[in-house]
Amino acid sequence: MNNPIQNLSRRGFLQGAAGLTLGLSLPAFAAKAGAAAAQAAVAPFEPTPFLRIGADNTVTVLSKHLEMGQGTYTGLATIVAEELDAAWPQVKVEGAPADAKRFNNLAFGPMQGTGGSTAMANSWDQLRQTGATARAMLVSAAAKRWNVPAAEITVREGVVSHAASKRRATFGELAEAAAAEAVPASVTLKDPKDFRLIGKHANRKDSFAKTNGSAQFTQDVHLPGMLVAVVAHSPRFGGKVKSFDASKAKAIKGVIDVVAIPGAVAVLAKDTWTAKKGRDALTVEWDDSAAFKLGTDEMRASYQALGQTPGLVARKDGDANAALAGAGKVVSASYDFPYLAHAAMEPMNCVIQRTADGLDVWNGEQFQTVDQGALAAMFNLPPEKVNIHMLYAGGSFGRRASTKVDYIREAASIVKALGEGAHAKAPVKLVWMREDDMKAGYYRPMFHHRLEATLDADGSIRAWRHRLVGQSIAKGSPFEGFMIKDGVDGLSVEGAATLPYAIPNLQVELHTPAGIDVPVLWWRSVGSTHTAYSTETFLDRLAVEGGQDPVALRLKLLASHPRHAAVLRLAADKAGWGTPLPKGKAGERRGRGVAVHESFHSFVAQVAEVTVAADGSVKVDRIVAAVDCGMAINPDNIRSQIEGSVGFALSAALHGEITLKDGVVEQGNFGEYAPIRINEMPRVDVHIVASAEKPTGIGEPGVPPVAPAVANAIAAATGKWLTRMPFRTDELKA
Repeated sequence: MNNPIQNLSRRGFLQGAAGLTLGLSLPAFAAKAGAAAAQAAVAPFEPTPFLRIGADNTVTVLSKHLEMGQGTYTGLATIVAEELDAAWPQVKVEGAPADAKRFNNLAFGPMQGTGGSTAMANSWDQLRQTGATARAMLVSAAAKRWNVPAAEITVREGVVSHAASKRRATFGELAEAAAAEAVPASVTLKDPKDFRLIGKHANRKDSFAKTNGSAQFTQDVHLPGMLVAVVAHSPRFGGKVKSFDASKAKAIKGVIDVVAIPGAVAVLAKDTWTAKKGRDALTVEWDDSAAFKLGTDEMRASYQALGQTPGLVARKDGDANAALAGAGKVVSASYDFPYLAHAAMEPMNCVIQRTADGLDVWNGEQFQTVDQGALAAMFNLPPEKVNIHMLYAGGSFGRRASTKVDYIREAASIVKALGEGAHAKAPVKLVWMREDDMKAGYYRPMFHHRLEATLDADGSIRAWRHRLVGQSIAKGSPFEGFMIKDGVDGLSVEGAATLPYAIPNLQVELHTPAGIDVPVLWWRSVGSTHTAYSTETFLDRLAVEGGQDPVALRLKLLASHPRHAAVLRLAADKAGWGTPLPKGKAGERRGRGVAVHESFHSFVAQVAEVTVAADGSVKVDRIVAAVDCGMAINPDNIRSQIEGSVGFALSAALHGEITLKDGVVEQGNFGEYAPIRINEMPRVDVHIVASAEKPTGIGEPGVPPVAPAVANAIAAATGKWLTRMPFRTDELKA
């Protein structure tokens, strides 16, 4: 097999990688620098940019992807360790530096970044090659040292052995000799039947550090002389600073400076709390002359009006318009979806320090290349002079992959605003409060959907027309060129334009309304967050109208999509589809519902069981999920991601809504934008389809089917179809 990484340098990237832990505290930096100097005499074995084996027998995997709780570090390390035959305890993971030449996301093109559930999929072949290459070089070094044929040497649990001579050596003992070996032009990869780590249990590589407090997040960074900045933002998007009075802020002990930056005012202090008090003491007069001033109700009404008119065609099979105008029973439904905040547990933050010839940046870094390029342009630097240290992130759900580089640009603007004064070289940590992120951040777009279908006498769906109205995420971003085709943003219609059901006349149309200036961004599973809901609940409605079982109808329409059908059958079987649910208490109604959806090349079906009380309140009792995400690298992680997806999706379905009044976001914290509580979390049963296909994504695909499965279960229990999210319990009263 040809080795695609054979020409990558085995040396020269350690210097960049070694800086990843710098800046956390002066003692920590000194300790790590001393340790690095002590080991400098013995150069590590670095067969590719993704792997380093030290003389101390440590196997370090360099992750080009951010660990934000989704298990990326563990998955990537598993791939390398499997082909390398390393012992799992000797493997550790570091975040790679920002360098798209070496750490390019193969799914994104010439760019380093994490998103779209691509980490495992784009790294699979690359990291298998890495592990196998290093293993071959270790074996070659041992064969030369012992003067035995390489074919007689075995590797297991980090030990290289020759049974006949009873010689053994650890990776660390062979590292220096292996580094002198030529990188092989091709290597043989393991047969999956021989896997010992992939598909098995492996302890997560980030859990221990997160448990004992040693894990480093941006908020943990403390540099000598560092200032903390908290920012006052306009209450309306597009608002500007007309004037401000900083006298009360500067009177607070510990406030160091107050500076104006584009569209905002920043207060700098020695600590976060003092900076916040200073920010709150500011008097700012805002210029709203060019600000966005519409409210949710006005936008929704305009969206609904657009939904009555033809849009740009995103998909056209047959002639849906003619079929809808002809004979047959026409069924229609409209759906409204709100803006949603990402609400990651760690709000946005970033640390930037000027260096002699560039910048050092510490961040839960998700879009290295985009952020590096933006900062380089701001400071008139070559990108390689912007040194980004990738730390852990306390969640993201898409928020840290900002196409506008918003909060990082803000931190950089504060650094620039310090000018040449006493604090010109001071590192700056920008800290957003929860309210800052919820009121001045980015959101999942608000959408309106209108669907119409026609049924033949036997219940067959002859035509289907789906119109969507909502903002484009890609427009104005670096990704516009390939994400928007003929005016249609693929992110807006994914899941609708890719509907797998065999319907002879199918048309999908999109309106992207002008003049809506609310900042929008991808939100965990992006367009599928709303398209899965409308398509899967509408299909259930058609099943009822046509007198068909929802699972049977789906299977009939999925005859040419075996992977969709397989997860659907598995979920239905494990959930006991077709058997009666136990009766609830007096006044309670119980129901079971199903949904299946493909996103990010993974297939997930879910069956929900719900109880609806007489007052309309909904309790989701159980979710049964079946997952096909290709080769299961870490089954435990797949289960945890589905469980987390259920909680995340239910938060939106039951509670999530960002609303605007006169252009001002009305929610500010978890009191007004509540995640689900533990008593609302259902039992989740996850079943993984055994697969020999290459791995695909799992961080996002578990989200889309949750809400429609629950809504279909509610409809089965009550006969009422919920067409607006979050669910309105007053619509479900007995």
